[in-house]
Amino acid sequence: MNRLWVDDLRPAPPGWTWAKTSAEAIALLGAAEFAAISLDHDLGGDDTTRPVVLWLCEHDRWPPEVHVHTANPVGRDWLTGMARRYGPGVRQRGAGR
Repeated sequence: MNRLWVDDLRPAPPGWTWAKTSAEAIALLGAAEFAAISLDHDLGGDDTTRPVVLWLCEHDRWPPEVHVHTANPVGRDWLTGMARRYGPGVRQRGAGR
């Protein structure tokens, strides 16, 4: 099953589908099921993965495995808190993998 890597700069690890914007990630999540998602927070400009997480909450389409790989500490806290409260929880990843 697919795994989704959402990050504007760091390339996806082998075997992961790479989305560079929140809009691209939401489109992919709406079109297929994923076994895992790994989230950066800041996606360049004003874009973040917050819209992705809100979409996952609204549509209850959380993959069973959620990782957060952002270097942004405030963003990490928000993403982790949302996944713990509304999703399956989170497996922490270091920034950059």
